Amino acid sequence: MTIYLKERFGYFFNNRWLVFVAAMWIQTCAGIGYLFGSISPVIKISLNYNQKQIARLGVAKDLGDSVGFLAGTLCEILPLWAALLVGAIQNFIGYGWVWLIVTRRTAPLPLWAMCILIFVGTNGETYFNTAALVSCVQNFPKSRGPVVGILKGFAGLGGAILTQIYAVIHSPDHASLIFMIAVAPAMVIIALMFIIRPVGGHRQVRPSDGLSFSFVYSICLLLASYLMGVMIVEDVVDVSQNVIVIFTAILFVILIIPIVIPIYLSFTQEPRVVPEEEALLSQSGDQGPGRSEHDDGQEIIFSEVEEEKPKGVDLLPALERQKRIAQLQVRLAQAAAEGAVRIKRRRGPRRGEDFTLVQAIIKADFWLMFFSLLFGSGSGLTVIDNLGQMSQSLGYDNTHVFVSMISIWNFLGRIGGGYFSEIIVRDNAYPRHAAMAVAQVVMAFGHFFFAMGWPGAMYIGTLLVGLGYGAHWAIVPAAASELFGLKNFGALYNFLTIANPAGSLVFSGLIASSIYDREAEKQAQQPHEGRLNLASVLTSFLNMDEPLKCEGTICFFLTSLIMSGLCIVAAVLSMILVYRTKTVYANLYGRSRT
Repeated sequence: MTIYLKERFGYFFNNRWLVFVAAMWIQTCAGIGYLFGSISPVIKISLNYNQKQIARLGVAKDLGDSVGFLAGTLCEILPLWAALLVGAIQNFIGYGWVWLIVTRRTAPLPLWAMCILIFVGTNGETYFNTAALVSCVQNFPKSRGPVVGILKGFAGLGGAILTQIYAVIHSPDHASLIFMIAVAPAMVIIALMFIIRPVGGHRQVRPSDGLSFSFVYSICLLLASYLMGVMIVEDVVDVSQNVIVIFTAILFVILIIPIVIPIYLSFTQEPRVVPEEEALLSQSGDQGPGRSEHDDGQEIIFSEVEEEKPKGVDLLPALERQKRIAQLQVRLAQAAAEGAVRIKRRRGPRRGEDFTLVQAIIKADFWLMFFSLLFGSGSGLTVIDNLGQMSQSLGYDNTHVFVSMISIWNFLGRIGGGYFSEIIVRDNAYPRHAAMAVAQVVMAFGHFFFAMGWPGAMYIGTLLVGLGYGAHWAIVPAAASELFGLKNFGALYNFLTIANPAGSLVFSGLIASSIYDREAEKQAQQPHEGRLNLASVLTSFLNMDEPLKCEGTICFFLTSLIMSGLCIVAAVLSMILVYRTKTVYANLYGRSRT
């Protein structure tokens, strides 16, 4: 009995589903950047910043959230647990110092130093993201869409989860939210960092995978629905502190439920494939997208087929197309063996194989993906960073509601983006970026609702922008791994994420903040109710150093229209990428359908 239990616990701790579940929990700490809309008003009031200064802090946060070169490098050099620990330390020091400054426990720093602290604190997320994605994509190479969508979804939901935990603290000091952001991730990472790793012998598709993913999707939907219901109840009804504690306890139970998957698989099923068997399978079977181990002759034949096949072949049904291509490969192989044709070697890898970062950045497909992400996610991030000011300008007092809402919609967008884009590629062998174009059109409508400022527009705009923005982060990593391979996935992914802060720098740091401050200055110069009186003059004099505040739809009208137009441009770029990669996806996924 002791040997049996020891063996089963060994299976459990080396089960890829345990790694996946632990990665989901870690990813809830990779979404602290989405809480900037909740902590920015506290920082603004405490340090007497204007909107442009807050926007600069937002850009520093976005840079920290997205510039992951160091994280990608360390994840290749160090064990993943060590890289996770470095991220936890950065997060703790950065946001811990900000908390000390905001609460007057230490001397204030100039704006540039505050930007560095925000950057360092948020940059810890890149270690969490990289370690979780790299380990799980390697453990589930043939289920990239669901894996990436679920993991990035939990990162998007992190803001709502942490907000609910903050409600338990029930502190009148809103700066305590900053303290929680500094401490909570470090505690989670230290508890789970030794679990996150690639595990051997578990990378093949198993019969239980479909049911397991369906179970996780169900938990995700339950979690999002529960958080939405709790948020609405807490906003509409004045619930007691005991009820909030019960709500949070139920939240933790839902978060823990997925652990039943590795427990069930480890204690009820026998291991089906040992590492040696898996290596044999991966060499003899179809490796699918991202394969890097090919016979040289097969590579050369494939390259020649791309040039020699008739144009009409790609328009045929999948079964007929594969038959024609197979016949052409046989003829070329025979001709090459007889010396009738000379097969040409192509320089560098083809789409679907392993690229280095240098090889990828000279490809047009890579830059189409980058700029589509820049315009789409950059516009969504502008909303996230300015959500507090947007809701206040329209007369809403509780900004935390919209921060939680956009986290939930962001989560569902990531889950849905991974799920539906996987259907597109698996069932139709069609480029994944078709789903991206749909998400960007949805975002364009969301920005339009923000611009109009109609009653309820904040709720609809938050829904549409949150869903569309979240879909980006499920689709782009999976598409990048399909077109440019898995070997250097960490470096490629972290380079693409630079699009996020680049978009925020231009759209939020320059456009949104400048327009907001300009409209706020106009309103400050206008006499109250059309006339100047002694009270208004004294109020203006006494509050002359108070940060300017803009009220009304006009504050973000022009910004939202610009963001809407940029989303349309992003959708056009995505469709160009779809057109360019149709043949690639037909070759990568067409065989699995025939």
